[in-house]
Amino acid sequence: MARMSRLPYFLFVSMLSLGIAVAVSGCGGSSSSNNQPPPPPPPPPSTDPDVRADAMLKQMTQAEKLSMVMGGVTALDGDFNYTVPKGAAGWIPANSRLGIPALYLADGSVGVGNGVGPSTALPSSIASAATWDLDLASKYGTVIGTELADYGINVNLGGNINLIGREPRDGRTFETKGEDPILAGKITAAHIRAIQAQHIIGGIKHYAFNDQESGRTTENVIVGERAGRESDLLAFEIGVKDSNVQSVMCSYNLTNGQYDCENNHLLNGVLKGDWKFPGFVMSDWWGTHSTATAANNGLDQEQPNQQNFGSLGAAVSGGQVSQTRLDNMVHRVLRAMYAVGVFDDPLTVQPIPAAADAKIAQDEEEAGAVLLKNAGALPMWPFGVKSIAVIGYNADKGVLSGGGSAQVQPVGGAIKGPNPCPPCWAQVVWDPSPPLDAIKAEFPNTQVTFADGTDAAAAAALAAKAQIAVVFVNQWASEGMDEKSLALKDVTSGMNIDQNALIEAVAAANPMTVVVIESGGPVLMPWLDHVAGVLEAWYPGQSGGPAIARLLSGSANPSGKLPVTFPASDAQLPRPVTPQPPDGSTTFDVHLTEGFNVGYKWFDAQGLTPLFPFGYGLSYSSFSLSDVSLLDNTASSTPGFSVLFTITETSSMGGAEVVQVYLGMPASVNEAPHRLVAWKKIYLETGAQEKDSIQVDENDSSHPLSYWDTTSGSWKVAAGTYTVYLGNSSRNLTQVGTFTIQ
Repeated sequence: MARMSRLPYFLFVSMLSLGIAVAVSGCGGSSSSNNQPPPPPPPPPSTDPDVRADAMLKQMTQAEKLSMVMGGVTALDGDFNYTVPKGAAGWIPANSRLGIPALYLADGSVGVGNGVGPSTALPSSIASAATWDLDLASKYGTVIGTELADYGINVNLGGNINLIGREPRDGRTFETKGEDPILAGKITAAHIRAIQAQHIIGGIKHYAFNDQESGRTTENVIVGERAGRESDLLAFEIGVKDSNVQSVMCSYNLTNGQYDCENNHLLNGVLKGDWKFPGFVMSDWWGTHSTATAANNGLDQEQPNQQNFGSLGAAVSGGQVSQTRLDNMVHRVLRAMYAVGVFDDPLTVQPIPAAADAKIAQDEEEAGAVLLKNAGALPMWPFGVKSIAVIGYNADKGVLSGGGSAQVQPVGGAIKGPNPCPPCWAQVVWDPSPPLDAIKAEFPNTQVTFADGTDAAAAAALAAKAQIAVVFVNQWASEGMDEKSLALKDVTSGMNIDQNALIEAVAAANPMTVVVIESGGPVLMPWLDHVAGVLEAWYPGQSGGPAIARLLSGSANPSGKLPVTFPASDAQLPRPVTPQPPDGSTTFDVHLTEGFNVGYKWFDAQGLTPLFPFGYGLSYSSFSLSDVSLLDNTASSTPGFSVLFTITETSSMGGAEVVQVYLGMPASVNEAPHRLVAWKKIYLETGAQEKDSIQVDENDSSHPLSYWDTTSGSWKVAAGTYTVYLGNSSRNLTQVGTFTIQ
């Protein structure tokens, strides 16, 4: 989503230049009408939600219907500051006459956001994707859903599924689930299912192709139908179908010349037509540009107020929008409320289970952090290390979080940094979980010293006296801005620390230097050959300090795998420089010339060697795969195949491996050498062995054997030879076998 309170300056300027006016809705807490008869008894709760929605709709006046399709605010000023109850981001007032509960909308990509809280700050969503674990993803969603419910919020604005492989410098990488549509779709669906199980309307966003923040309100994405269907839209399709999500947020940008919140092809054609999405489409905040066009082309609810839908009643009266369409808009909102239990299971405001949720946050980080390099420095068993030098800005205070509308006000209080750009839209916030304190607790018999890194020479001198040096570096990112480069910079401290030079100085003084990276996505590592270890911690969340300490010590065994390729340089990206808007109001084209070859598929198709490939991640354990075979089921009524294998833990420490299946398509399909189609995360004790299998079913929502045929406008399985691979990253694969489809 977009916002807590203040509209980004560039969006404000854009709106003014387009002559957009904003009106304030009524301040009352109820949309009930006077002098209306009481409604008849409603259908029982066991009734189909569509039937219940239709029954309610028949009782509603036109004014009551209109109140369901546009947000309410209690105050709004000329700077687009607004307020709604409960500190939420949006609000649909209750209808007391008909007993329709109010809707309270709040962000929740990495925990409960906006003015709601304090809440548990989870590790960034990309860390959840890096676990490759749907059970853990479900627990991640349960924390969000439970805490929303405990604060009385019944609509979640999370579910960011935009693919960052197109633009990994995007300021919202930390909210996403990586670059592969199947991994992103499955992880997002697990989050949403768990959220909706708490009687919260789940959300998925930003639909579609909102892959950069630069000029997001004026960017016109040019993308072919097949390219879109096999990349960003496939992620949305999986997320929508596998979760039964009840709301979709359309994005600010244009796609092929139409604003996404009035894009007939995306909303009516693909989402509601091809995918049979039964819920409602809401706008991103102030993301509408019309009344009749938006309504007719598929938008069901405008947020946060009635900027354009304030004139929807007149458009219906004048025939520009049919009464049937308005009724359908209201039906979809009501249906979503019935489907998840908003009517039948009212929320009870109560304290959040902070301690239990903090433990889940720690489990997520320990499973999602990715060990990228280990040249003998790790694990640092607590009984084996005599001295540790901890170096890094704010490592004695907390761990970094991402900025924007996903910002969580963490339990324990936020540690606020400067506005670093200046002026950035968001302020830097650190979660109160200092790694220094956690390392001291994890290593009670070890001398632990600290330097904040502002003086590289002093940090190097401290490191030279220690057995191991641990350097914490960070890359802050936020909604409303993109990075100019993936190179490490210092915008979080205001101290002008050259983080690359700091690492080089410390590593020169102590070859047993381990770098811990707190970032929302990939970073460049010119110092990689000079350090003994690298741990990508992402934004580690509420319990990040203890999780990192346990990963360093060996009390926890890293098992995360990269959900995004780490490039060796910006020059390797499809667009070496992020396209920039000419001004705040003129649309500009961004051609997605890489098509469906996003992320690792781009690197493979172009023959590029990344710094670290998609799916990569080290462990303190080692594993072997044997007895690998292919079972071809493509001629059956449920076409697909299975890979059978034996996995053995071959070291002295139990752990987890993510076994990944990739498929090479026939030459006629003309795509990258292989695509991820399935995976399984397997936990084994020391020396354990297990026979296992991974099934790939063409009837799955991910269409693993198919390509999008533009002639028929449908998914097709091509005739030809398919090659199956098995491994533990996109660049460490063994051919299992082939099968042919006639």
